[in-house]
Amino acid sequence: MYKYLFGPVPSRRLGMSLGVDLVPYKVCSLDCVYCECGPTTKLTLDRKEYILFDKVTGELEHYFENNPDPDYITFSGSGEPTLNLRIGDVLRFIKQKKPKIPVAVLTNGTLFSQKLVREELLDADVVLPSLDAALNVSFRKINRPNPGINIEEYINGIRDFRNEFKGKIWLEILIIPGYNDSDADLIALKNAIKKIRPDSIQLNTLDRPGAIKGIRASTRSELQKIVDYWNLDNVEIIASAPDRKDIKSYREDIETAILETICRRPCTVQDLANILGSHINEINKYLDVLEADEKVESVQQDRGLFYQIGNSKPKTSENSISD
Repeated sequence: MYKYLFGPVPSRRLGMSLGVDLVPYKVCSLDCVYCECGPTTKLTLDRKEYILFDKVTGELEHYFENNPDPDYITFSGSGEPTLNLRIGDVLRFIKQKKPKIPVAVLTNGTLFSQKLVREELLDADVVLPSLDAALNVSFRKINRPNPGINIEEYINGIRDFRNEFKGKIWLEILIIPGYNDSDADLIALKNAIKKIRPDSIQLNTLDRPGAIKGIRASTRSELQKIVDYWNLDNVEIIASAPDRKDIKSYREDIETAILETICRRPCTVQDLANILGSHINEINKYLDVLEADEKVESVQQDRGLFYQIGNSKPKTSENSISD
């Protein structure tokens, strides 16, 4: 069983993606209100070797020797991967061992104002930074950043990376109604997009409850209105969670294991990860599908958000959107 690798997980954008987690649970520079992994436990800008290089590369060596190649290797997890100061070393290790496998980096992009961080990711094939707000008040409302992050430096850092990086940049923007969808927000975001010049803009919203109560997902029609409002050529709405079942990497055995587990008793995401021996991000991918299909439902309790068997009826309203 791997501790720092997870999956391969089903992703419409990246196919069968092997995840590499370089930081402990919820060590991040942001504390986003929508994060399905829950509140950030360590809000920091301090770069350290949070997960040791030798530990990660040892697991990668074993995986490469005993498994078929995934479609992608993806730096992601339940925190911000660029906080690990050896991310560049791990990336180079992967490229030396498996030069034909493309590498993706899922990042919030907040550390791109640091030239060293940008340089460490130059060997990646695809980088997916997020930018949910371009106005300071909205940025602090939806992303709740470390106080040391300046919104202008944040945007300029992603722009600078665009100028230096030869691979693809897919900019993800997650919309929460009432947080970052006003006309002023959308105009500021469009201006930031034009400054960054990403290869694509991927518009997203909640699939499941986030870190706080009282927020909801955008409907597909609301997202489409934003696409129309921006009138840009390279914006796409990310496919709804049930569509993941059509991806070749979607595994029915994992779905079944989750359902059999919560059929016995309600569980949190962390409970499921511990019981099934899977990474929390992998569990989250399947819960997105199961909750969208109403096979499971979430209930807030004192210890957190619990998942239990749902009523199994298909939804008649618009589905929310996700990877």
